[in-house]
Amino acid sequence: MSLSEKFSPAPWEVRAAGGIASVPGLTLLVVAVILLVGALGGDSMLPGIYAQVGVFLLLGFGALAGACGLVLGKTWARSPGVVIALMMLGIGWYATGPSGKVALGIPMLVAAVVLLVLLFRRPSRAWVLGQLPGESEESAAVRGGAQGRRVERDGWRADD
Repeated sequence: MSLSEKFSPAPWEVRAAGGIASVPGLTLLVVAVILLVGALGGDSMLPGIYAQVGVFLLLGFGALAGACGLVLGKTWARSPGVVIALMMLGIGWYATGPSGKVALGIPMLVAAVVLLVLLFRRPSRAWVLGQLPGESEESAAVRGGAQGRRVERDGWRADD
C-alpha cells in the first residue's frame, strides 16, 4: 500500500475534481489583486472597493481550501466542491444567456458539469461513504462508513 493510499484512499475522480475546483478560487484571487492594485493606484471610483476586495479574497481562499481538500483526499471537501460547481453553473448560465458572453459561459458550464459528474461518480461516492471494495452502501453504514474505515486503519475513535 502506497503512502498516499494509507493517508487518503481517494479515487482519481476526487483529485481531478479538486484540480477543476481550484480554477474559480484562483480566479477570485486574481480579481481581488487587480481590484486592490486599481484602488491603491487611485483608478477606482467604486465606493467600498476594499470591502469588495475582502469578499473576493475570502471567497477565493475558501474555494482554494475546498479544492486543496479534494486534491489531498479529505472527505469534508466534497460538499464545498459541490457548492463551487453549483455556483459555476449559475455564473456560466448568466454569462451565456443574459450577459451574452458565450465564449466565457460555455467553458464554465462544461467545467461545472464535469466537476459535478466527477464528484457524484460511483468511486467518489464509495470513497466518501467509506465503502470497501465489494461492500454495499448498507454494509458500510453498519460498519460506520468513513469513520469506521479510519478506526480500522488507525485503531482509534474520535470519541475516545
